Amino acid sequence: MNLSLIITTFNRFEALELVLKSIELQTVKPNEVVIADDGSNKTTVSKIQEYIMNSDLNVKHSWQKNLGFRLARSRNKAISISDGDYIVMIDGDMVLDKNFIRDHIFHAKKQQLVQGSRVLLDKENTERMLNGNKVLLGFFSNGISNRKNSIRCILLSSLFSRKSSSIKNTRGCNMGFFKEDYASINGFNNLFEGWGREDSEFVVRFLNFGFCKKNVRFAALQFHLWHGLESDKSIPENDELLNQAINDNLTKCESGLNDFIKK
Repeated sequence: MNLSLIITTFNRFEALELVLKSIELQTVKPNEVVIADDGSNKTTVSKIQEYIMNSDLNVKHSWQKNLGFRLARSRNKAISISDGDYIVMIDGDMVLDKNFIRDHIFHAKKQQLVQGSRVLLDKENTERMLNGNKVLLGFFSNGISNRKNSIRCILLSSLFSRKSSSIKNTRGCNMGFFKEDYASINGFNNLFEGWGREDSEFVVRFLNFGFCKKNVRFAALQFHLWHGLESDKSIPENDELLNQAINDNLTKCESGLNDFIKK
């Protein structure tokens, strides 16, 4: 499988560097890594370029002008330059278990979106990780919540991973799908600006199109580095876009992947 790993980031290279290190340790590496940069400053961009020059990974850097939180657009732009047939998306503060890519490949299926979970790290242990450049975590690690999500077990995964038609617990930070299926619904909705709901709206259209969603448990593990809360001031406007997709049974958005495809 030709797999592209998309990593969203914005001005937090110290966290991104840990994520990249965890990718280097994967038992099965992605064919390419595309950094979806939502407008980082020159200092961060320089550090990313330096990493790319010195890394054995195949890394691309997709950057867009900083006009506020535009995650959906940043993802679409990054995916538009990707070469993979299969897309896995994570955030730039998600340290990966060494079998993360292997697990996503195992569960990959056409016309199916794979939704994984995450383990949350507290502030103290996040700072310790950043200072010590540590990426190996597990069930017995300190400073983690929802600890059951740190268990990787093939048997438990086969028992508890199941299809769902609900958008509950939708998280773009651990999501996989075939690029062809993503293109069928025109990708993410570029009209989403500010934090919140862009992932859920994407999944609503994915399901409305007739595809399915699979919630994967006890596999595809990732550890979420602590950070402050994002502003929720855009939630009312973004809820309107989400509700429109639900109420009108939308399958495609007007402004999405097509904005980055040459006519």
